[in-house]
Amino acid sequence: MRNRLACLLLSAIAGVAHGADAQRGKTLYDSRCIGCHSLDANRVGPAHRGVFGRRAGAAKEFDYSPALRNARLVWDARTLDRWLADPEQLVPGQRMGYSVAEAADRADLIAYLREQSGR
Repeated sequence: MRNRLACLLLSAIAGVAHGADAQRGKTLYDSRCIGCHSLDANRVGPAHRGVFGRRAGAAKEFDYSPALRNARLVWDARTLDRWLADPEQLVPGQRMGYSVAEAADRADLIAYLREQSGR
């Protein structure tokens, strides 16, 4: 547990030190996320516009796993970073089979999603 916490802390520090770049995040989103997600339409995964401040499992008209539907998370920079790093670790039983290993990539994706959420 202590090692996991240290890794999460280092990831967050790396993201801040990286100086998150929303434009690079858009490029990453278009190359890595768009196959399953859209900003405005539910696909294999839920729509992402407005994700900041939204309760996990609450996008309208999306069929979430029971695990995510019952998760008591609100999406913000911290929860999104943990989610992107290891969705199954954050919400066991969820259905997303993809993670983003690099802290800088996560920070840029999160900056883009924040921008698209008007925050």
